[in-house]
Amino acid sequence: MPPQALERERRVVVTGCGAQTPLGLGVGSTWEAALAGRSAVGPITRFDARDRAVRIAAELPAEVVNPGLPAKEWRRLDRFAALALAAAEEAVRSAGTSNGLPAPHRRGVVIGSSIGGVDTLLANHRALLEKRRVSAFTIPMTISNIAAGLAAIRHGLTGPTLCTTSACASGAHAIGEAAWNIRRGAADWMLAGGSDALVNDLVVAAFAAMRALSTRNDDPERASRPFDRERDGFVVGEGAGAVVLESLDSARARGAPIRAELVGYAAGGDAYHLAAPDEHGAGAARCMEAALNDAGVPANALGYVNAHATGTPAGDVSEARALRQVLGDAVEHVPVSATKSMTGHLLGAAGAVEAILCVRALETGWLPPTVNLEHPDPECSLAHVARKAIRADPKVVLSNSFGFGGTNATLIFRRWEE
Repeated sequence: MPPQALERERRVVVTGCGAQTPLGLGVGSTWEAALAGRSAVGPITRFDARDRAVRIAAELPAEVVNPGLPAKEWRRLDRFAALALAAAEEAVRSAGTSNGLPAPHRRGVVIGSSIGGVDTLLANHRALLEKRRVSAFTIPMTISNIAAGLAAIRHGLTGPTLCTTSACASGAHAIGEAAWNIRRGAADWMLAGGSDALVNDLVVAAFAAMRALSTRNDDPERASRPFDRERDGFVVGEGAGAVVLESLDSARARGAPIRAELVGYAAGGDAYHLAAPDEHGAGAARCMEAALNDAGVPANALGYVNAHATGTPAGDVSEARALRQVLGDAVEHVPVSATKSMTGHLLGAAGAVEAILCVRALETGWLPPTVNLEHPDPECSLAHVARKAIRADPKVVLSNSFGFGGTNATLIFRRWEE
């Protein structure tokens, strides 16, 4: 069905979710830990950080489980691709693989990553210096789009196959662009999400050189503290999130479980600075307003906002100002939380994992907290869900993701009700 054949834009629903996060290997364990307000930040174990300025990160609690690939193929994956495939496997399984799936060319995949396989690049650079040789798989293992390509191969997806590389908005952009493919009739079923595995010496040192990271090395569980007056930067995390999106007609035809409806998406830019946000939050506000307009939802109808808030001094203030501008009088009662306080910043995976937490909030009626919010910054005055989860029964939720270069993404989900 070509886009021009559509008489109306199609509705998009979420039928599957999968996650590999520092809080847990799977959506269930991740959600349970988020509601419990557990911080996943601890000492770095993936490299020797003893003499580094930053010695903490949010690492996975266990090794990624091979979802069924031949052992030889699994060994050839960079960690970011392995995480993506594990999350994708859970998402596809939870969406159901019964007869009635759209044809392979009507199913596609968009998986984002901020940088790609840095671990593989570093290992092969060391090998080049020491042995004067590198693996023939260096490039295929490193390129950012390989996670999407491998997921397409794994699940037989011959429809649109794309990668979004838009810094920390990569995962959210992936979901939004996948939804657009369904809305305009280019696909019926899309696997979408984001993955990054950047807890390595180079990336942590580079972020530390920018003074973007928390140096609360002796108190790691309290290091990630968005919106708090004592915040001193974000904490690098690793992980992946994936969702299955379908046209409503496709989901109904095959009896798939409908978890939420994706009703709004917008992408925008600050055009301000290569790394710093617009201090007034103008770009973020425009993006949220565009997503609300796309959804046909007034700001005062929002029941929850999952903020991008990473814990940097400038970023949190900018987003708070944007939220106050968009919410207006509703800012007093729309709950806001920053789940990066628990997961750390998952970079290209953040938007996808946070979208899944939003879907779970709609399904359960519970809102995860911002932990470590002990001294709220007056410049970040919002209706914070502070330290403990609350029962709120939201019907519409909004998730923000912003990235270096001033790239912005906003997703809006609505509770599914027949």
